[in-house]
Amino acid sequence: MSTIPSWPIHGTITGPIVMIGYGSIGQGTLPLIERHFRFERSRLVVIDPDDTHKASLEARGIRFVNEAVTRDNYRALLTPLLTEGDGQGFCVNLSVDTSSLDLMRLTRELGVLYIDTVVEPWLGFYFDPTVSNAERTNYALRETVRRERLANPGGTTAVSCCGANPGMVSWFAKKALLDVAEAVGLKVDQPSSRAEWARLMQQVGVKGIHIAERDTQVAKKPKPLGTFWNTWSVEGFLAEGLQPAELGWGTHERWRPHNAFSHDSGCQAAIYLNQPGAATKVRSWCPTPGPQFGFLVTHNEAISIADYFTLRDGETVVYRPTCHYAYHPCNDAVLSLNELFGAAAEVQKTLHVLTEDEILTGCDELGVLLYGHGRNAYWYGSQLSVEEARQLAPAQSATGLQVTSAVLAGMVWALENPEAGIVETDDMDFRRCLEVQMPYLGPVKGYFTDWTPLQNRPGLFPEDLDTSDPWQFRNVLVHEPR
Repeated sequence: MSTIPSWPIHGTITGPIVMIGYGSIGQGTLPLIERHFRFERSRLVVIDPDDTHKASLEARGIRFVNEAVTRDNYRALLTPLLTEGDGQGFCVNLSVDTSSLDLMRLTRELGVLYIDTVVEPWLGFYFDPTVSNAERTNYALRETVRRERLANPGGTTAVSCCGANPGMVSWFAKKALLDVAEAVGLKVDQPSSRAEWARLMQQVGVKGIHIAERDTQVAKKPKPLGTFWNTWSVEGFLAEGLQPAELGWGTHERWRPHNAFSHDSGCQAAIYLNQPGAATKVRSWCPTPGPQFGFLVTHNEAISIADYFTLRDGETVVYRPTCHYAYHPCNDAVLSLNELFGAAAEVQKTLHVLTEDEILTGCDELGVLLYGHGRNAYWYGSQLSVEEARQLAPAQSATGLQVTSAVLAGMVWALENPEAGIVETDDMDFRRCLEVQMPYLGPVKGYFTDWTPLQNRPGLFPEDLDTSDPWQFRNVLVHEPR
């Protein structure tokens, strides 16, 4: 059994642990699993098509399988590993190009717990020119899991989209909402149902939520031309960055971009723009930089949060907040994006995730900005520096640790709720999850601000604004000259 007395043991995994994918997030999650769970080390397996870390894993007594998990082999490859011996196994899917839905179905058939950080499709989906932009959205991917959940409720727990974002930010949103309710003078008990949470957000007057992030981590050496550098998965960032921009669409909005489209079926909580998210800029705010541009990169939480806080009267939607990502990645990633789009979106030949020892300094400031209420706007989130991340756990950047600690929290929740069926992080006990995760998040603080998207504009050129309501998406979106 693996135990480290100086850290709390959150539970026992009685069966095999199968980790699919050993990129930067897998490398950071593994030490947290070793630190916080009892398990049989001989039944821990890591699967990855890249054998770079094979020797180091085997030296630690961890079995390594050098395979790609594919549509053709996943059942034959995973079933014996997940069912080996007694007890209940746990599948930790931290890979790209593996279908989250198919893996959920398999693990639930086998009675094995499951967690991932994104609704991922099989290899080739994101860049398939025969697939329409509507089909390439995270809305469409989420709907596949949502339909599965509705068709097969209950059963073995499978946690969908439990990283930093999506994931942790859904827990932040609930905590921030309670903070704002108190600040505007509402005396309320913590809601106990989805409808009560939506009603509270409507009562507080929240018009929308930015997942507002600023990554200031700086590499020790300058980025070479022809490379894409990032502080987390480059493949993951490219996939979501080249999907259409998406956002949960709030009931307060009075205007839509000319290239905005709704969906024909499903929860109807979101729209998409017919342009890539990594080429779509929005105005937002984080505590350290203040006003900033972010990229409207599609993320599952933009849809799940908007959907979760939708209030209906019968079939009529009476309230929904706008919700979207507003992401300013590290400067090397911004430069990498500029190079990519300048070369007609041709991906660089070298893709590189900056390791902890390659980063000189910096912070990942990741939180939720609840706006439009009586106190204007409130940011609540993690301000984790790379220096503190190094002290807290091995193989972590600030960005990575926010993700890996959320995976840890989701695993703990799944162990404590093993028959919850398919769940999103919005459904989980946010206080319990943050209790597990908080030791790894650095300073977690809330900030009120009087900033709005109508401020900090040079005023030298004509703009098509809605001055009657600063929080209209019309004012948030950065319009290109036409």
